[in-house]
Amino acid sequence: MQPLQHRRPDFAQAQSHARNEVASALMTQVYWWMSVGLGLTGLIAYAVAHVPPLTNLIFGNPMVFYGLLFGELALVWFLSARITRMSTAGAVGGFLFYSALNGLTMAFIFLAYTEASIASTFFITGGTFGTMAVFGTVTKKDLSGWGSFLFMGLIGIIIAMVVNMFLASPMLYWGITIFGVLIFVGLTAYDVQRIRAMAAENPGAPNLAVYGALRLYLDFINLFLMLLRLFGNRR
Repeated sequence: MQPLQHRRPDFAQAQSHARNEVASALMTQVYWWMSVGLGLTGLIAYAVAHVPPLTNLIFGNPMVFYGLLFGELALVWFLSARITRMSTAGAVGGFLFYSALNGLTMAFIFLAYTEASIASTFFITGGTFGTMAVFGTVTKKDLSGWGSFLFMGLIGIIIAMVVNMFLASPMLYWGITIFGVLIFVGLTAYDVQRIRAMAAENPGAPNLAVYGALRLYLDFINLFLMLLRLFGNRR
C-alpha cells in the first residue's frame, strides 16, 4: 500500500506540471499575436502621420475622426464578447482589423509628441508591461479579487476623462494619468494570470490565444498612452 500513497502527490504534481506546460504554450501564442497587433498599429500610425492627405482627412474632419473612434469602440466591444465563438479566421481577421483601425487614430501621437519621446516611452512601457506579466505568471497570490476593483477604476477613469473634456482641469488631468497607470499596470498582471488559468482549465477553448492577445494588446496600448502623458515631450 505504501507505494500507492506515494503515487498520489506524484500524480497531482504531474497534472500541475502538464497544466503549466499548456498555459505556457498558449501564452507564447498570445504574446506573438499581441506583438503582431502592436506592430501593425505602430506601422499604420507612423504612415498616416507622415502622409499629409491622410492626416488632413482623419484629423481635419471631426466626422471622420469620431466615426473611426466610435467604430473602434464598437468593434472592440463586439470582439471582446464574441471572439471565442467566432471562426479562427474571423477572430484573427477581426483582431488585425481592429489593430489597423486603431493605428489610424493613434497617428495623433506622432503629431503631438516628439518621436524620441515616443520611442523612449515605448521602451518604458515594454519594461513595465514585461515586469507585471512576469509577476502575473509567477505569483502564487490569487489576483482574481483585483478584477472588480480594476474594472470600477477603469470606469472611473473613463467618466473622469469625459468630465475633464469640459473642465480642462490640469489637476484632474494628472490625477487621471497617474491613476490610469496604476490601473493598467494592475490589469496586466490580472489578465496574464486569468488567461493562463483559462488555458489550464480549458485548453481546447477556441481562439483563446487571440482573445488573450486582444486583452493584453489593450492593456499595453492604454498603459503606453498614460505613460506618454507623463513622459512625452510635446511638439
